[in-house]
Amino acid sequence: MPSKLRESEFRDLLSQDRPLIDVRAPLEFMRGAFPASVNLPLLLDDERHEVGKQFKSAGQDAAIILANELVGGDNKLERLSKWKDFLKRNPSAAVYCFRGGLRSQTVQQWMIDQGIDVPLVEGGYKALRRFLLKTIERVTGQSSFMIIGGKTGSAKTHLINALNYSIDLEGLANHRGSAFGRRILGQPTQIDFENHLAIALLKLPYEKPEHLFLEDESRAIGSLSLPKEFHDKMGDSPIAMLEETLEARIETIYKDYIYSNYKDFQNQDREAAQQNFSNFLLGSLQRIQKRLGGEKFTQLHAIMNEALTHTDPGESESLHKLWIQHILCDYYDPMYEYQMNKKLNRVVYRGNRDEFLAWASHLNRDS
Repeated sequence: MPSKLRESEFRDLLSQDRPLIDVRAPLEFMRGAFPASVNLPLLLDDERHEVGKQFKSAGQDAAIILANELVGGDNKLERLSKWKDFLKRNPSAAVYCFRGGLRSQTVQQWMIDQGIDVPLVEGGYKALRRFLLKTIERVTGQSSFMIIGGKTGSAKTHLINALNYSIDLEGLANHRGSAFGRRILGQPTQIDFENHLAIALLKLPYEKPEHLFLEDESRAIGSLSLPKEFHDKMGDSPIAMLEETLEARIETIYKDYIYSNYKDFQNQDREAAQQNFSNFLLGSLQRIQKRLGGEKFTQLHAIMNEALTHTDPGESESLHKLWIQHILCDYYDPMYEYQMNKKLNRVVYRGNRDEFLAWASHLNRDS
């Protein structure tokens, strides 16, 4: 009998990044999938569209006949070759379609005919997605959150990644969470973001944490939104404040938002890196022009533009750090202090990075 992976096996399947063959059409895959999945479709988008029309007009049997016609001959051989090649490189892989129905069953049977037994995910994408959403609900209900706060540039994300029992929400969203926070490769879809969050929760070292460390975030991270219940829990949780000097925060902002981002642009297109990075940085400043006010915007724009065009690397760095200092002191810090005044009753700890790590180690074992 063809093998199946049932819900009791989903945790290991997803937390261990077991390879998955997603045989849905490319458009379905683009809307949402799983980190370890690869799209090797049975039906391409136009083929699926034609089969769907046939199903509505003439029923399932007619749709199956059309599908077999569309995926026959050379098309079948080509797709068989791709599945076989992937399974040769990933013998532990499983296969799924939307509901674990005809498409994944067809691919599984074709593989059996080739002498290859690939297990089918029972319930398909829909069952895996439901399992992951339940995971977020379960962890939200069972865990205690500890929120890491601190002014912009306090290296909260770096601290999060130094703790074992933590989730880097900005990393999952591929966004640094501010007007300057966009990353070069863009953000995942909302569904992919939620799937990544749930799988990150599955990978945590303990089933029921005493404290799960998370960075203080608004519900929106770039264009993505944290699940409502999850963010509501964050908003009711205690806050540990990370306190760093202005100089240290300027250095962190420079490394993360200037040096690191510019390297990303170079890796993408070395010849156009300078122009693309300049457009990115000046465009990010433009987005907060109204909040800065005309005079402050003009001042920062001039310093930033000079930093971007200066030929001396040392002078360029100094100018970047100058506008960073201005934007921290005149914009981000006052805004953060205003927001924190409403959360002071939740603050349970204050300290710098080293002090925080020592304190956190007593909250969770192996933190």
